[in-house]
Parts: sequence; C-alpha cells; structure tokens
Amino acid sequence: MESALEEIEFLALSENRVQVLQRLADGRRTRSVLAEETGASQATLSRVLGDFEDRSWIVQDGDEYVATATGRLVATGFTDLLEIMETEGELRGIVEYLPTHAMDFDLQRLADAQITHPTQTRPNAPLKRLLDLLRESESVRAFSHAFNEGSLTVVEERVTAGEQSFQAVLSGSAVEAVADDTELRSQLERLLRTEDASIRLREEGIPLAVTIVDDTVHLLLRDESGVLRASLDTDDPAVRSWANDTYDHYWRTSRPLDPDELAD
Repeated sequence: MESALEEIEFLALSENRVQVLQRLADGRRTRSVLAEETGASQATLSRVLGDFEDRSWIVQDGDEYVATATGRLVATGFTDLLEIMETEGELRGIVEYLPTHAMDFDLQRLADAQITHPTQTRPNAPLKRLLDLLRESESVRAFSHAFNEGSLTVVEERVTAGEQSFQAVLSGSAVEAVADDTELRSQLERLLRTEDASIRLREEGIPLAVTIVDDTVHLLLRDESGVLRASLDTDDPAVRSWANDTYDHYWRTSRPLDPDELAD
C-alpha cells in the first residue's frame, strides 16, 4: 500500500489526473466528455481512469464514470491544498509584514486579495491604491497607527464637500505626528469640526493600519523601520467581519479627539 505522500505525488505529477478527479467528483461523466473538458487523449484517459479504479476513487456505471465517496474526499482535499499553496505563493513576499498576531481570520481568506507592491517607477503604489479607494467611497472607517498626508487631504476634501462620512480611531503617535505639522494640523482641525467626521484617540496604541472603505478592507503594510512595503485589500466577508469587530473594539476603548487639544 502506497504512503499518503506517494499518493499526493501520484496526483500532483499529472495535471490530467487532477482535472479528471475534480470533474468526476463534481458529477458523472462519459469518457468523451472528460476528453473534451480536460484535453487529455483517449490513451491517457484510459490510464488515468484505470489507476483511479484500482484505488477505488471512481467506479464505472454504464458508459459513465463517477467518483466514490473516497474519491470525492481526495478531490476535495487536494483542491483545498492547491488553493492553500496558491494563497501562500501570493502572500510569500509580504507575510513578514502582515500583522498576523492581530488578524483573527484564516489567511486563506486572502486568496483573492489585491496586493500592491511599490516599484522603481511607482514607489508610492500601495498608498495610491488606498487614495484611489478613498476617492470613490462614501463611507470610511479606519483604525491606524498612522494618518498620512495623502489620506488626510482626500478625506478632508470629500467630507467637507458632503461626499463622504469618516470615522477613525488613531493612536497617540499618529495624532502627534499630524499635530507637529502646521498645515496637517489645520486640515485635521477642519475635519474634526465637520458633522460627518468623528475621530477618537487610543492611548494604548494600534498595531495595524486598516481602512474599511465601503465594503472593502485595506491594509497598509510596513516593515519594522516603518518603510511602506505593500498594501492589501479585499472584500472577503470574513475579513470584513474581522475588520468591523476590531474597529468596534478600538472605538469602545478610545476617547473622542477634541480639536482644541491639537494645539497643546
């Protein structure tokens, strides 16, 4: 009897085997349909189907083939493994910057996330992605250890124009950095005095930079030196639920930011 690793290798080394098993797990098919769907030759299909029958992964019923219960189990498990490896490949370049200790959801939920990297010609591409989302949104909520000039400018313009609502929980360091710049402080003071903006201060700090833009969750990812390395955004429901719950927690454990205290 072959070991589990040998069985995995048996499947992994042949795309035809994977495709045939996945399709039969999805429903019964004739050999001609399998050939059309997979592009495999009849000789290849004969070998694949024979190997699967030897393992009791499929059975023949008339001129059709169908996966057994164990065949469906193998197909599901292998498909899950493929999806996990695809997700890992997408995240490999940014995993060291992900605040995974504060991310209470399965990383596989990031399989379809859009990852934006800085390049030599577009070093600010991750930030530009966030600004593009902010310019198109009606509702923005954020919890962050930083509030950059670009985001503040876009938010202040749209909120002042009545085109956006904005609620945020910022760390003390984020507010201090803005208050230290005269122009940015004036922008933040104007934003705080609008009806559609509310900002709270969290003295304990915030280990993430998350913006919930309508139904999209966006993260800015920095290294230990504070250098922007990438951004990630997704509309996955589980990630959005996590972001909403985390935002609510920070909101409850913070206090309103008074515009008068910015000048202190």
